[in-house]
Amino acid sequence: MNLEPVTLGTSGLGKREGADAELADALVASDFAQIDTSNNYAEGESERLLGEAIARAGGLPAGKVVFSKADQDPGTGVFDGDRVKRSFEETTQRLGLDTLPLFHLHDPYAITVAEAMAPGGAVEALVQLREQGLVGAIGVAAGRRALVEEYVRTDAFDAVLTHNRYTLVDRSGLGIIEAATERGMTVFNAAPFGGGILAGSSSRGDTYGYQPASAELLEYIDRVHATCAEHGVPVAAAALHFSLREPRIHSTVVGIYSVKRVAGLRELLDTPIPDGFFAAIDALGTPPPTPND
Repeated sequence: MNLEPVTLGTSGLGKREGADAELADALVASDFAQIDTSNNYAEGESERLLGEAIARAGGLPAGKVVFSKADQDPGTGVFDGDRVKRSFEETTQRLGLDTLPLFHLHDPYAITVAEAMAPGGAVEALVQLREQGLVGAIGVAAGRRALVEEYVRTDAFDAVLTHNRYTLVDRSGLGIIEAATERGMTVFNAAPFGGGILAGSSSRGDTYGYQPASAELLEYIDRVHATCAEHGVPVAAAALHFSLREPRIHSTVVGIYSVKRVAGLRELLDTPIPDGFFAAIDALGTPPPTPND
């Protein structure tokens, strides 16, 4: 799978009632080729808005692709093979697309790996969709580190997406990246800003990966901020380039919540990182544990 270094994430699209059509149009019209969504983002609104934007554009622009994910039934929690197929049908109908280049198993927390891998289970359905040519590749996308590693080690998937596990202040996702690389899998690293704490806001907040951060982690983040200031590097640019410089990561997924952020993302990509900066980050030592497993 040939990928660009950055993929636009749309988990926030559809959460502002009546206000996100402009953002969907900007995502489809942007010069970033890859858009990532999911069946359950904003209860399907993310996909619906993208589908309407694609229709207004007269179809996906040349070179543009949309990735999505299969999710459990929102009412019953069922996540078997039949649900994966229904999830795919819902997704393609919303997007107005017949096929997808990549379709992930998303947040399979309601089932065990053994259940997912069993005959009639979610993974068998994903494989069937790939064999039928309806999806080009299948992946697993979730936040729980140990669970993602277990799925990677089944050797069933072409790709993996991990989020909030490999950032400027967190290296807990290295095991996932290493296991996927051993298998020749495509690796997506999502949420390089740790849920916003590394996005560059002057009001930093005190959560990492949407969970309360420890005093030790917040102190480490303060030292990262100081190192960025010393080298004249915006924190958000440092966070993005930290992911981009890892050769085993094929694409970094950045959540886009506003039209302004689409343009701002290009600026972050173009921000020069001076020699010695990441050596100075390394000199801060191993980051403390994050609130995520």
